[in-house]
Amino acid sequence: MLITNGKLITWGEETAVLVGQAIYVQDGLIAEIGPEAELKQNHPDAEIVDANGQYVMPGNICAHTHFYGAYARGMAIPGDAPEDFPAILKKLWWPLDKALDEDSVRASALVHLVDAVKHGTTTLIDHHASPNFIDGSLDVIADTVEQSGLRAALCYEVTDRDGEAKAQAGIAENLRFIERAKGGVIANGRVGATFGLHASLTLTDETLKACREAVPEGYGFHVHVAEHEADEEDSLAKSQMRVVNRLNQHGILGPNSITAHCIHIDDAERALLKETDTWVTHQPRSNMNNGVGVAAVETMLGDGIRVCLGNDGFTQDMWTEWKIAYLLHKVHHRDPRRMNGMDVVKMAVTNNADLAAAFLPDTRVGVLETGAKADLIFVDYHPFTPLTEGNAPWQVIFGFNESMVTTTIVDGQLLMHDRKLLTLDEEAIAAEAMALAPDVWARYNEFVAQV
Repeated sequence: MLITNGKLITWGEETAVLVGQAIYVQDGLIAEIGPEAELKQNHPDAEIVDANGQYVMPGNICAHTHFYGAYARGMAIPGDAPEDFPAILKKLWWPLDKALDEDSVRASALVHLVDAVKHGTTTLIDHHASPNFIDGSLDVIADTVEQSGLRAALCYEVTDRDGEAKAQAGIAENLRFIERAKGGVIANGRVGATFGLHASLTLTDETLKACREAVPEGYGFHVHVAEHEADEEDSLAKSQMRVVNRLNQHGILGPNSITAHCIHIDDAERALLKETDTWVTHQPRSNMNNGVGVAAVETMLGDGIRVCLGNDGFTQDMWTEWKIAYLLHKVHHRDPRRMNGMDVVKMAVTNNADLAAAFLPDTRVGVLETGAKADLIFVDYHPFTPLTEGNAPWQVIFGFNESMVTTTIVDGQLLMHDRKLLTLDEEAIAAEAMALAPDVWARYNEFVAQV
């Protein structure tokens, strides 16, 4: 494949905006970037993909999402609105995840994957829960990812809230899928695995110990941390330690582990995350929606903690998450100097790409350079001020939107071209999900009535 007639935004350590350059793709990789005329001459038999003057850039990456939450859209919560995040968990998410069966797990994943392809998000790190369909649930999701052509790292959320047997089943599902994904054998290495945990507040010491003893060498964990004060309060009551300290005592932290949110951690906990080289993910839309607070992202970045950007199951248009991250910290601190655009790119591009490489071995994404994966998007953006290396983050934050993505490519395969989906049938997927929705919502209402 030879991508021509595009303006390239490379990202990377030294972002460049290149005009008159083409990209030659071979075996799923960016094999060459160079003058268009020269590459055309050198590769006369390559399939030409004309970018028609659009911007060509790396696909977006989501560091923390929940495909399983798709059926929450438009769903009424019976009774009074939940007054805080623990009530949201009990009245919305925990009854909903119980309502999912094999078909609705598949449908939930597919609608998110359609959304990702349409909006240029090419790599996703998912955190799954379906306590009444645990065994084989990650295979179902992996099949949908393979069908879509996207990349993803998957795990199952282990928790004690549904009893010991289901906690053990969650451990077994993680281990089984980790073994299956070893060596990059699923979808030509596009699907990887990690070990999922819900949060300290729903995990006993015995289960944390069992997870640590079970996880294979070289693998880490994906866990929610201090999304609400209740997580810290529970940890102190259980262990006389704060959440990060408790997880560290059980060997959960480290360079292959993700801690999502980290809103209510203190300075000592931040220091421990830095010391253990643990990843942190920031989900500003979700945090605003749940009213849980604002993570000290700038402080963590300044401390050298590897903070990434996720969406927590919101729509897969990551540029919206960029914009919210940029704005939230300004209004929270009442200081327009807060959250530099370069810091947003540090999270959403640089750190997200490094996280993807940690979870999907031999996967260099998030940059246009020789040897990187050919995960690319075309963006139909017509700036009316110069778009340069220095202002690219602010052009994205203030100018780009998800409707501008016209073409999505992963591993050198066209998943969408000129806004036409090529691997997924959006209409059929939406119809199937719609047909399942009444039964999912009915089961949800049965479970929420028991709360």
